[in-house]
Amino acid sequence: MGTSLTPQFWQLFAVLLVAATGVTFVLTAVFDALALRLLHRRGRRTPTQAPQQPQTAKTHASVRC
Repeated sequence: MGTSLTPQFWQLFAVLLVAATGVTFVLTAVFDALALRLLHRRGRRTPTQAPQQPQTAKTHASVRC
C-alpha cells in the first residue's frame, strides 16, 4: 500500500526543517553564552595562586665518619 508524497507534504517538511534548524541555532547560541558567562564568573572567583609543592622528607640521616 504505497502512498505518494504530495507537494503539500514537501512544503510542510521544508517549513519544519527550517524551523528546527533555527531553533537548534538559537539554543546553541544561548547555551554557549551561558557557558562563557559561567566560565567568566568562575575565573573571577578563584584566587590566582600557584599550587603548593609538597615538602619532601629527608630520607637519609647525616652520618659523620
